Amino acid sequence: MGTLSEQIRSDLTSAMKAQEKDRLSTLRMLQSAIKNEQINVGHELSDEEAMTVIRKAVKQRQDSIEQYTKGNRPELAEKERAEMELLKAYLPPELTEDEIESGVREIVASTGAQSKKDMGRVMKEAAAKYKGRVDGKKIQEIVSRLLP
Repeated sequence: MGTLSEQIRSDLTSAMKAQEKDRLSTLRMLQSAIKNEQINVGHELSDEEAMTVIRKAVKQRQDSIEQYTKGNRPELAEKERAEMELLKAYLPPELTEDEIESGVREIVASTGAQSKKDMGRVMKEAAAKYKGRVDGKKIQEIVSRLLP
């Protein structure tokens, strides 16, 4: 297994020893999701593939938080928020909006994009450049704001 999977396994063991039930259940869920993905693809997951699984779990938590907040269940939303923060610790830090915007400006300049018609080309390059570090919706929002 990759180093990320080993780190998760190590953290799982320490959570067991410290009897941290919430952390333990979240890490077990994560380890299970990684194992399931490993079975689906038929090989050991690289760190990049494991991060994709973690991002998916974070996104699920974000969706759950929205639903629980709408359903007036703040205690469940808080539990999901805590799980999400634990999962985010295994991901590289996300870029700030200013960092993304300056990068997208460079891409717009290098591709010669003039209007929203060129958005696909800019999005393709930006998605490749920021793969895994920035949410695609965020990139799209910035690109559409920059292109007239």
